[in-house]
Amino acid sequence: MSTDRFRPMDRRDFLGNLGRFSLGAAAVASLSAGTARSNQRSAEKTWTPVSDRRVRVGIVGYGVCRFGADFGFQDHPNVEIVAVSDLIPERREGLMQACRCETSYESLEVLVKDPKIEAVFVATDAPNHARHCIEVLNHGKHVMTAVPAVWGSIEDAERLLETVRKTGLKYMMAETSYYRPDCYAMRQIYRAGGFGKLVYSEGEYFHFSPTPIPSFKGWRVGMPPLWYPTHSTAYYVGVTGGRFTSVSCGGFDAGLPANKPGANPYDNPYSDEIALFQTSEGGASRMLMCKGVQGVIVETGRVYGQQGWMQDTNYHGLLKDLPDITRPPLPPGMPAGGHGGSHGPLTNEFVTAILEDREPLVDIYESLAMTVPGIVAHQSALKDGETLPIPQYDKA
Repeated sequence: MSTDRFRPMDRRDFLGNLGRFSLGAAAVASLSAGTARSNQRSAEKTWTPVSDRRVRVGIVGYGVCRFGADFGFQDHPNVEIVAVSDLIPERREGLMQACRCETSYESLEVLVKDPKIEAVFVATDAPNHARHCIEVLNHGKHVMTAVPAVWGSIEDAERLLETVRKTGLKYMMAETSYYRPDCYAMRQIYRAGGFGKLVYSEGEYFHFSPTPIPSFKGWRVGMPPLWYPTHSTAYYVGVTGGRFTSVSCGGFDAGLPANKPGANPYDNPYSDEIALFQTSEGGASRMLMCKGVQGVIVETGRVYGQQGWMQDTNYHGLLKDLPDITRPPLPPGMPAGGHGGSHGPLTNEFVTAILEDREPLVDIYESLAMTVPGIVAHQSALKDGETLPIPQYDKA
């Protein structure tokens, strides 16, 4: 980033902020006895390999956040890094060193032609995620991508979905909120019936950015906030598996230079967007992405259901025998990584899905269910909050 206050490490790991920010929610008490028993069981968890096979992986992208190496593929015992790529030679060299890999290619388009590679991690610029993933899939390789799945284009979402269906290969979006401790705990308790249907949920991605984070060809400059929605929308979709059906969104101009007329390629006037979604359960969700709130950098959410509610990892409700809410173990020597220790679990899930020949947790349907609503929300904000329907993509 452009100031000492906003270093790349702040971008990658907000765990220290979680717990200090619970905006708009009441204070909560300690965990119940049931959760305490779950935590005790977690000490006995050990990682067990599902196979001795090594998935041959290519990694593309080593930008300001260093995500190409930060998700730990190089440390997973079931992975062999075959080759890496970045368009910028200095970054390509850095990615080779970080991934302990001796082979590199000058672009993704060249890397995907390597017949030894069977899966690719796309950690490139957001405007190219859909195009790059389609390229990978069309070359017969599984793909995991950084967020979001697509960049402001519902047409790209439909092309990506069509390609995943046509190829039958694994697609996964590495949405970090899925494996943050709070969201993971909410998902486990929801599945156990601890909330019933959700009456209301909240997802919040605050990232104060008076100066845009450096980005390839300036794609972050003045970007529509809810084109980057998934850190928030995961706190409904990633908890329930449900869908957003319609949205009314408000936009706010905090006076940031990047949102002045003519200052960004999106013609976007908003630094902050706050959306109210209707859900497939009949409830409501407030989801936001805000860059103009002074000093706040946090990703979090809360859920409120018929049978209970939850903030952070604190459950209040009718369910007495709580499930284990501790995250799955990682292979020895593989770090949990940034974004609240979510990077390692996401990589492990993708690799394991390939080895077990199953769909990954954050598949194409979950990915579009988190991404496309944000695109429609921005359209609503530009129409003074007009309520708009959201396209639905279901398994064929």
